[in-house]
This record gives sequence, structure tokens and C-alpha cells, in this order.
Amino acid sequence: MAVTKKDVVYIAKLARLELKEDEIDSYTGQLNQILDYMDKLNEVDTENVEPLLHPVENENVFREDVVKPVTSRDDALKNAPASNGEFFKVPKIIKTD
Repeated sequence: MAVTKKDVVYIAKLARLELKEDEIDSYTGQLNQILDYMDKLNEVDTENVEPLLHPVENENVFREDVVKPVTSRDDALKNAPASNGEFFKVPKIIKTD
């Protein structure tokens, strides 16, 4: 299915773009080239090809998860400029008018 100038004008309208006549001609040609390339890709035999999850097959290089002790609430609040003993106190940032 080929893209026509009318299609490009319609797509531009949906995208709220104002195109000049030479741009319409250019985009019509470019979109048709893309569709031609997609048709070529559809001709490729992929019958016995496994789908990829990622184009580069790497193994996980991250470290193992290790359970470590957590910082206690008292230690976390020890250097806080303001707290109520249970939570950090911060300035109010929501205005109510």
C-alpha cells in the first residue's frame, strides 16, 4: 500500500503540522521508501528463528542480592535537622488558598 500526498496531508493535520508543498512531496517519498523496506523485511524467512528478548544477549552482570541489616529509625533520624521522633520534619510545600 503506497502513501499518497493526501495521506501525508491528513497525517500532518492529525499531528497539527503545517507542511509546505515540497515537504509533502519529500515526506511522501520517504514514507513510501520505509514501506518498501518493510515489504522486503516481510519476505525474509523467519520460520525457524527464535524471537529475541533483547538484541544483545548478555548475561546478568549484577551482583547477587545480599540481605544486610537496615539502619534503625533512631540512627536515621539522629542527624536530621528536625524530626518528631518517628519521621523527618520538612517545610510545608503545598499552598492552600
